[in-house]
Amino acid sequence: MTTRINRHLLSQSDIAIQIERLVKAIQRTRSPAFKFIKSALGQERLQATCVSRYFEHIQRMVSLFDEDPSYDFSEHLQVFRDACQYIGLERSPVGLTCLSDDETRYLRTEEMLNALTDRIRHLTSSKQYRRAAVNRRFQARDQQSTITETVDRVLDSVPSTIVVRVDLHYSSAFQYRQRVEDVFADLDRLRREIERNEIFDDLIWHICSVEQGEDRGYHIHTALFFDGAKVDCDVHKARQVGRLWEDITRGQGYYFNCNANKERYGDNLGIGRVDRNDPGIRSKVHKAMHYLAKDEDTQHLRLKPEGARCLRKGQLRKPTL
Repeated sequence: MTTRINRHLLSQSDIAIQIERLVKAIQRTRSPAFKFIKSALGQERLQATCVSRYFEHIQRMVSLFDEDPSYDFSEHLQVFRDACQYIGLERSPVGLTCLSDDETRYLRTEEMLNALTDRIRHLTSSKQYRRAAVNRRFQARDQQSTITETVDRVLDSVPSTIVVRVDLHYSSAFQYRQRVEDVFADLDRLRREIERNEIFDDLIWHICSVEQGEDRGYHIHTALFFDGAKVDCDVHKARQVGRLWEDITRGQGYYFNCNANKERYGDNLGIGRVDRNDPGIRSKVHKAMHYLAKDEDTQHLRLKPEGARCLRKGQLRKPTL
């Protein structure tokens, strides 16, 4: 029996998440990818396991690491890559191939996936792998602490501040061919606009975070702090930023105006107009900004351009007179 390998076209983000799901599934169980069962007559029967379905897009998973750019990988993708290299799994014109340990034959697909599963399981038991999630949580807490300090400085700098939150996405029609380096290039364009576009003349500070979700792929969360004496309408300002994003992405992006949907935050509203002397508002602003450096395994980037920073903070500007 030969296992069918699905070649359905998925985005780079989708494939990275598929790899993560595979590694986590292997880590949760002691099962092989497939079981070989022999009958009393010596006939061999192949049996799928709880892990089998996670290999549906294995060819695209392997090809992810053939791409030209240099990336930093999450621990899950790094383990998968290292396991493929260890067992000698390679792409060829006829599909994926892997030699047996004694190099006398090519393994059948199911044997190859069992060998890959065993190696992934071994690598996920390492201290380095287990430490990665802990380091990510520590980094998030450290970033949140820095954000809190900066937010307080911003709110103290003017009598009132306009806090704007805009989420920047890409249309589903474009996501399938989207690469993570393109997202960072768009972010660089946005930050250049922040330095020169009149939309940001009264900006005091900003923060941007590149994230990756299972449903919406790569996206960017932004928060911008404007001088409340110069900017009246937070919803309009957020709309301006969103429309600029549409221009930057040449119509391939769209935005969500958080300020136009304040009711969803209820008593935890930390955006809009914020008065310096309001004693109860600061903790809510802190919480709203911590969302950009949240500790969530489901939103972190699984791969990024080598050395790239996912969280970008602007320089604190002095309010103009």
